[in-house]
Amino acid sequence: MESQKQTPVKYYVGIDVGSASVRAALVDECGTVVAHADQTIQIWEPQPDHYEQSSADIWAACCSVTKQVVCGVDARQIRGLGFDATCSLVVLDKHFQPLAVNCEGQNCRNVIMWMDHRAVSQVERINATHHRVLSYVGGVMSVEMQPPKLLWIKENLQDSCWEKAGYFFDLPDFLSWKATGVTARSLCTVVCKWTYTSDGGWDDSFWKMIGLEDLVKDKYEKIGNQVLSPGESVGKGLTPEAAEDLGLPEGIPVAASLIDAHAGGLGVIGADVKGYNLPCENQPITSRVAMICGTSSCHMGVSETPIFVPGVWGPYFSAMVPGLWLNEGGQSATGKLIDHMIQGHVAFPELQSKAAASAHSIYTYLNSHLDLIKKSLPVGFLTVDLHVWPDFHGNRSPLTDLTLKGMVVGLTLSRGLDELALIYLATIQAIALGTRHILETMEAAGHHINTLFLCGGLSKNPLFVQMHADITGKPVVLSKEVESVLVGAAILGACASGDFASIQEAMAKMGRIGRVVQPNHEHRRFYDKKYEVFLKLVEHQREYRSIMNS
Repeated sequence: MESQKQTPVKYYVGIDVGSASVRAALVDECGTVVAHADQTIQIWEPQPDHYEQSSADIWAACCSVTKQVVCGVDARQIRGLGFDATCSLVVLDKHFQPLAVNCEGQNCRNVIMWMDHRAVSQVERINATHHRVLSYVGGVMSVEMQPPKLLWIKENLQDSCWEKAGYFFDLPDFLSWKATGVTARSLCTVVCKWTYTSDGGWDDSFWKMIGLEDLVKDKYEKIGNQVLSPGESVGKGLTPEAAEDLGLPEGIPVAASLIDAHAGGLGVIGADVKGYNLPCENQPITSRVAMICGTSSCHMGVSETPIFVPGVWGPYFSAMVPGLWLNEGGQSATGKLIDHMIQGHVAFPELQSKAAASAHSIYTYLNSHLDLIKKSLPVGFLTVDLHVWPDFHGNRSPLTDLTLKGMVVGLTLSRGLDELALIYLATIQAIALGTRHILETMEAAGHHINTLFLCGGLSKNPLFVQMHADITGKPVVLSKEVESVLVGAAILGACASGDFASIQEAMAKMGRIGRVVQPNHEHRRFYDKKYEVFLKLVEHQREYRSIMNS
C-alpha cells in the first residue's frame, strides 16, 4: 500500500547527435541517467576537407536509440524531449526532401558537417567585409559557421542545390522540425552560427553584402523567420509520425534545441557546488567555464554584460543560459588529434595488442605505461624536451587562423612504445596549453574565471583532466553523470514539459557534481615554461612562413 502512494518518477529523453554517433538517454528529474544507448552514423569524405552526412541516416539512428532507452517504461512518466546536435548544415528541397551538397548529386548526402572546411575562399571574402555582425563572432567568422557554407553552395552548386533548396537547417533545428513539423529555429543556433542577433534579428545588409541577397527576398523563410528560446516548447509536441518513429506517445512536449557543446554546458555549469571548497562557491555562475571535450573542444563562459573577446565567438545573448551573454572559445581537433597522433605512430599495433591483452583501453594502457617510465619525476615532466603545437586542423580560438598547421618539436629516432606514450602525453599537454591560451584571452577581455567544469568523452581520461588542472592552475569539476551533454538535452525537455519554472532551476536540480580535481601548484613553474615554449612555437611557424612567402 505504501508504494502506491509514492509519486511516479518523472523522466525526460535527451537525444545527442555527435560527429560520429547518435546517443539517447532517459534521465530522471534529479539528473540521473537511468538508460543509455548509442549508434554510429555515417561520414563521407569525398575529398580533403569535405565532410558530409545524411539527415535520413541521422534520424533513423535517433529513432533506434530512443526506442531502446524507453523500452519497458510507462509512457505516462515520460514528460519531455530535448535534442542537441553538432552545428552541421542540413539542406532540404521545397518539399522537405534531402538535397545533395556535393557535385556527385548524391541526395542522401545532404549535410555539410561542422568540421567541413570547403568554404575557405568564401569565409575570407566574408571577413574582408568587416561587417558589424562579425564583432559578435570574435571579429573573424569561422569557416565552420553557416554563411560561408551557404555561399559555397550558391557558387558551386547553383543549379543542382541552391535554386532547388527550400530550407537550410542547423542540424539541431532539423531534429526539432522532424519531431514536430514546425520550422522554428532555436535562438542558440541562429545566434551562434548564422549571425542572427537577439535584439535586432537578421541584418539585411550583411546578407546582401556577401552575395546572399536571395535569402532576404523571401523574408528569411529558408533559414528561419520564427525563433524560439532553448527549452521553449515547439508547436504541439511530437507529431503522430514522429511519435511512431521514436516509440514515444504523440504530443509529448519537444524543446527548442541546442548545439551539442551548449547542451554540455547546460548540463554542468549550473551545478550546486556547496561543500566542495571551490573558489566559485558563493560566486556568480560567471566565474565558471564549461569545457566540452570530445572530437573537438568548446569553452563556454557566461557574463552579465556583453564582453567582446578577440578571437573568441560571441558575445551571444541567451544562447545557452537565458539572460546571460555567452562567449565560446574552441579547439577544432582535440579527441580527433589525440587519436591521429596515436594511430599514426609505428608502435600503434604493439599498443593495440598489449592493451587488448590487459583488457584495458589504449588510453588507460598509455596512462599506466607513463607511470612506469616516469621514475621519480612527475608524469608531466617527461616532456621537458618534447613540445606539440596542436593546430593540425587550424586554430579556432583565440588566433582564428585556419591556415595554421600542427608542429612537433623534439623527435628522436626512437620507434617504440615509450616514444608513443610521450607523444600522447605531449599532445594532451598541448591541448591543455591551448585551453590556457583561450582562458587568458577571455580573462584579459574582462572575464573572471576561477573554476573549470569538464564534460564529454575526454573528461573520462584522468590524465587529460589532471593536465588541464595543472596547466591552467584551476580546479576541475567533473559531473556525477559522465554524459553531461545528454543531461543538458534532457534539461531542455524538462523545461518544455513545464515541470521546472526555468532552465536555471532545472540546471541546479539536474546537474550534479561527481568529483573535483585540484591543480598541483608545485608544478606551476614547469608548466609556465612549457606555456612560454608553446607560444614561441606559433611565432616560429609564422616567421618561417613569412620567409617562405617573401
